[in-house]
Amino acid sequence: MLKRRDLLPIAEDQVEIEQFIEMVADSEHSALLLDYDGTLAPFFVDRQEALPYPGVVPTLQEIMGSGRTRVVIVTGRSAHEVVPLLGIHPHPEIWGAHGLEQLRPDGTYEIPPLGKDVTAALTDAGRWLAAEGLQDLAEGKTGSIAVHWRGLAESKASEVRQRVLDGWFMIAQRALMSILEFDGGVEMRVPDLDKGDAVQTIARQMGREDPIAYLGDDATDERAFDSLGARGLSVLVRPEWRKTAAQLWLQPPHELLNFLTLWMEACYKSRRENRRGAPHHEDSL
Repeated sequence: MLKRRDLLPIAEDQVEIEQFIEMVADSEHSALLLDYDGTLAPFFVDRQEALPYPGVVPTLQEIMGSGRTRVVIVTGRSAHEVVPLLGIHPHPEIWGAHGLEQLRPDGTYEIPPLGKDVTAALTDAGRWLAAEGLQDLAEGKTGSIAVHWRGLAESKASEVRQRVLDGWFMIAQRALMSILEFDGGVEMRVPDLDKGDAVQTIARQMGREDPIAYLGDDATDERAFDSLGARGLSVLVRPEWRKTAAQLWLQPPHELLNFLTLWMEACYKSRRENRRGAPHHEDSL
């Protein structure tokens, strides 16, 4: 297992991160918020092949099984699409479409009402893609439509990107829709709701002293990093370093899995053991 200092290539203060892990061990409640694609699972041209890195699923199951950490997947995918890929039963909370959808472990599902302008803009964006012969690259989701160019030659991907940005500009402007670029694509979506809003909502639902961490990999996760701020720990998970608002950088899969393992171990430490270095009386019987 990596030592904790090996997990902190960009952290200014190793002690601060160690204290965070100790907070998880010493808290009855904590929250672990995780992006899916690029964070828990590698990217694939066929998005339905993007299964989690080996070891991630059983470790998350152990964390959830402790009953002390609220595990939430915050993803750009549709929430229901993540369930079979993740393969955890019962599944954790999943906030899909960048937090627009909420799918709970008991199966209850919520989305906010979408206005007529939003629906019309998404329909127009889809029609434009069909007219341009790009419908095979499109993915329709709740409150958004995305175009993926992963797997295309660099020159072709650049051409598709520029065509979509130019073609969608007026459509998005009429309905005040947001256009977000991500690793391998671009998305038109409802305005003013993103992963940062999801993180803020979840943080408000937690106790003020409960430790919270968010792990993500691409530009859409920066909004979550910014939103979390000093309230918790933000972690960039990707093979190569890039400029980020996150406090910590981990390279998947090994550093990611080791970090999750540290969290899992913290969940199973008793509060008394963490504070005094001694087991509970019941454990010593």
